[in-house]
Amino acid sequence: MSSQQSAQTEYTAFARARQIASGNKLLVLTAVKQYLDSNAELVLIFEDETGRQVDFDFSGSLDDVLERERASSTKSRPGRPKLGVVGREVSLLPRHWEWLEEQPNGISAAIRRLVDEARKREPGAQRARRLRDSISRFMWAMAGDLPNFEETARALHSGDDARVAELTAEWPADVRTHVLRLVERASALAAGS
Repeated sequence: MSSQQSAQTEYTAFARARQIASGNKLLVLTAVKQYLDSNAELVLIFEDETGRQVDFDFSGSLDDVLERERASSTKSRPGRPKLGVVGREVSLLPRHWEWLEEQPNGISAAIRRLVDEARKREPGAQRARRLRDSISRFMWAMAGDLPNFEETARALHSGDDARVAELTAEWPADVRTHVLRLVERASALAAGS
């Protein structure tokens, strides 16, 4: 992940059911390091867009943590990391390679254009579905043993946002607020399609 992309990616950190920080990587790493320096609790950090837990090395000073993260973001890998380009393998049939080779500006540029065009045409409903999947991953990690979890998961995937709000009323405030904030974003995406 490029440093430019990580600046745009939002994260949310929790210690038990209490939200420590939410925002870009720098803000969250700083807040979590400060929290960990005075608390021995386990902190879980989630990438908002995917709902996946992410781990960072918090040993040393805050400057050590931030420098390690900057270094890991700029490590040399295939592609052009400074531009955010990551090299990976793609398998295509010969006719696909032939078509790509005929495109202006080269194969990589043609593939990037195709992906960007497809993303622009992607309906908001599909993006909303992906976001609801990420909310589900977050809920499994943070709320799997809370009251009404299974009913909430069903309501989440059926798009019944009012029911999600109702069923999470007894959940810890920060967990509930985070879930409802993401649910609202998913609903806005679906409405925009």
